[in-house]
Amino acid sequence: MGHSGEIVTQGDAAGAAQDTRRIWDREPLAYLVASLRGVGQVDLQPQLLTGAFILAALWAAGWKVGLFATLGTLISTATAYLLAVDRGSIAQGLQGYSGCLTGIAMVVFLGNHLSTYLLTVAACVICTVLTATVTHFMKPYGLTALTSPFCIVSGVMVHGAPSFARIWHGAPSPVANPTMGDTGIAWSDLWRAFFSNVSQIFLVDSWYVGLIMLVGLAFAGMRVLLAAVLGSVVGIVSAWALGAPTELIREGIYGYNAVLVGIAVGAVFLAGTVWNACYAAFGAGVSTGLTAAITTLFKPFHGHTFTWPFILTTWMLMAAVPLLPRLRHAEAG
Repeated sequence: MGHSGEIVTQGDAAGAAQDTRRIWDREPLAYLVASLRGVGQVDLQPQLLTGAFILAALWAAGWKVGLFATLGTLISTATAYLLAVDRGSIAQGLQGYSGCLTGIAMVVFLGNHLSTYLLTVAACVICTVLTATVTHFMKPYGLTALTSPFCIVSGVMVHGAPSFARIWHGAPSPVANPTMGDTGIAWSDLWRAFFSNVSQIFLVDSWYVGLIMLVGLAFAGMRVLLAAVLGSVVGIVSAWALGAPTELIREGIYGYNAVLVGIAVGAVFLAGTVWNACYAAFGAGVSTGLTAAITTLFKPFHGHTFTWPFILTTWMLMAAVPLLPRLRHAEAG
């Protein structure tokens, strides 16, 4: 996610920016367009069709997921408007993607209750503020916020919810922790894992949801689609080679961070060279191993991994680029 910072968009968004300028005089439409792009920006892409397909996939996953993803994106984007955040940043959806993920996390981990709606409003407002905070601190290092606002806000709220009787209703965690189990793998496990790796970015375990999302990514360009495919394949191979439980590989638990790293490093932040593609594949593999490490670290206090492996891996890889002459940054759009 060129989730703010020097790279204003997360993909090739020059055309999208021109489209947006023509509708700024129609604020309601501009707000909806920016919000839709915010959904696509979860996968680092501001294209409208990408956002539309991803949002459709989330509604296909269930009305609760679709509704809270929509609410989260709208609330975070509206907050950015109210706080007079840079209009270009809002237009490209850079103020809505953390709210999208946070809204989903709220209903997935806390259930569909009135308190969840109220907490979602508060969480998504905080996401917008925290996006500015993280962006400010990361800018001197040439790094961007990525999905860290979502991870911080959702992690704190979900972890603290059981302490408050009016918020916690005993909702069971739907996301499994990596544990030892069967490590054999069949063709049915492989193809389900390939698509679930994409849907798990949004905390959804569904192969057909992942398929719809991949179609949306295709509208962002072949390079983006291939980067997502590369990340998913590397995530599966790495998890299997390390002996991860088959069930968790099939559910996408070990691969979704690899997909994000593949897109970020292979199609957004770096130029399209063979060296950069290899670097992205390497990062995808690293994030797969890091998923288990972070999950184990969080497990004693019932924390959630979310997209921390993607964030930490991408920060590490991109911070090293200036000292690795073989690698080249993408041209700013």
